[in-house]
Amino acid sequence: MVDVELRPLAIALAIALATEAHARTDTAWPPDTGPRPVALEHDVTSKDPHEPVFQTAGEDARQAEADAAPQSRSAAYRLAFADTDFLLRDELRPVRLQLELLKPELALAEHGINSTVVIFGSARTSGGIRGGIDLDQALAEARRLARLVSRYGQGRDGPAEFVVVTGGGGGVMAAANQGAADVGAKSIGFNVVLPHEQHPNPYVTPELCFRFHYFAIRKMHLLLRARAVICFPGGFGTLDELFETLTLIQTGKMTAVPVVLFDRTFWSRVLNVEALVDAGLIAPKDARSFTMVDSADAAWEVIRAHYGLDVEPD
Repeated sequence: MVDVELRPLAIALAIALATEAHARTDTAWPPDTGPRPVALEHDVTSKDPHEPVFQTAGEDARQAEADAAPQSRSAAYRLAFADTDFLLRDELRPVRLQLELLKPELALAEHGINSTVVIFGSARTSGGIRGGIDLDQALAEARRLARLVSRYGQGRDGPAEFVVVTGGGGGVMAAANQGAADVGAKSIGFNVVLPHEQHPNPYVTPELCFRFHYFAIRKMHLLLRARAVICFPGGFGTLDELFETLTLIQTGKMTAVPVVLFDRTFWSRVLNVEALVDAGLIAPKDARSFTMVDSADAAWEVIRAHYGLDVEPD
């Protein structure tokens, strides 16, 4: 049974499919109403099988300027896909979710992004030593790691591999995107709308800088192409992404990729997975789902060993 909220979408899809089916025949649609309308911007004499049959949505949108009549100025008269008020209705949430999934997916495919290395870490990391943690070192190592993986993944012909992806913000994220830019490589930023406005850092490749409303779709995109997940010191957001990744691996919903935690001192203080093992809350093997390191070179070595890469990064 179709969910009540989705029923209008199902009906619209059925109509669209029926229209397309009739368009593939010589039968008039609607029946007995005369010839089909001509797409004004197309050559109607063309016999190119790839020539669109109907006028495109973009062409219609450009021609759909309202005149002074009250009917054409009514919200009801707007093209549905060009009506922001309509698209923002609660009932259209399934459509918005799909749009946020599709827009980055299409762009990443168009840019040949085949795999990524995700680098998480605090946006608030601004340098200095806090609580015994050398934040300047974290920034420097995040930048170096991004250079290493970017040089390997994008230094050859073919699809872009191991493309650095971050949350698009400052701190560790900016350092990682900067490292990719240092070697002339692409990098991705998945920003999200927050109560306190987040601006993308200046090192993200502009064509690969995205913004999301739905956290869930953003999180999905962060891991869809991931071949490694690297977590630098961070707060709740970093912990959220780390535990989600570990849970997906634990439950078999995600292939086991290298999960690397930078700064043993920090993560040893924050995580006590041995207590979870002792309490029988996780299996001993789950405690081995990640590796702690203290340098970018060590993190890169974990990735290289996992995938059997024998090419030197430098």
